[in-house]
Amino acid sequence: MSDLNLSITEQLAYSTVRIICTKKDGRPSSGTGYFYDFGYLSDVENANMPVIVTNKHVIRNGAKVEFVVNLQENGKPTNKLFHVTLTNIEQQWFMHPKEEIDLCIFPIAPLVMRMQEQNKKPFFISIGNDFIPSQDEIDELTAMEDIVMVGYPNGIWDSVNNQPVFRKGITATHPAKDYNGKPEFMIDAACFPGSSGSPVFLMNLGGYQTRKGHILGQSRVKLLGTLYAGPQYNAKGEIKVETIPTENIPVSLTAIPNNLGNVIKARALKGFESILKQK
Repeated sequence: MSDLNLSITEQLAYSTVRIICTKKDGRPSSGTGYFYDFGYLSDVENANMPVIVTNKHVIRNGAKVEFVVNLQENGKPTNKLFHVTLTNIEQQWFMHPKEEIDLCIFPIAPLVMRMQEQNKKPFFISIGNDFIPSQDEIDELTAMEDIVMVGYPNGIWDSVNNQPVFRKGITATHPAKDYNGKPEFMIDAACFPGSSGSPVFLMNLGGYQTRKGHILGQSRVKLLGTLYAGPQYNAKGEIKVETIPTENIPVSLTAIPNNLGNVIKARALKGFESILKQK
């Protein structure tokens, strides 16, 4: 995270991007991405390896991906915006090696270099690997923890300041357990189209209670994972887990969301390490 005079939530507001993907058939869709730094993979000390993380289904069958980043002056963010358009999606976005893990990444170092050649300096804040909780920290969590999700539900955003929307909720299943045997857990939060790819943070500002009932006064913010799906039920009472839609299109009123979301655990990001080392 940055050393700027920004609160933790203000920093998180600069850690996401609103992704607009135009599909090959011309249909537009929206999702959320966030900046993550794999710098620890580099042999060069203090080197950065930043990427944008989102879901595979956000960019799948895409002909064009667009997003906006803030520009900086004197190291501080401004309301001046830089619009990015990417084509050749298959060559620029790397899919998670496990087909069932709905994650993909876009390494942004080449983009940053091209912007700097145009005297444009982007401002974004990457989430470092130190924000992923250790196994000991995971084991100390309770079944119901406070979470915050940052993203662009229904594509809603502050277009002037290029800022996302914050949503609060709780963990709906224990984050230390693999829900139904998969590396994921569930949250109780409103998950709308456009929220796909949103980072989900464990967030306790001003203190929290441990599993053993001890009250600790320090704040705690950790990246728990990435939203990708949510259960819906229909008029027949059937419940299915569906990926969070990326399009705002009319749907049958018999498909009713449960205000629950499925989150891929942050540890799944380690699956990209071998790909990045090769590239």
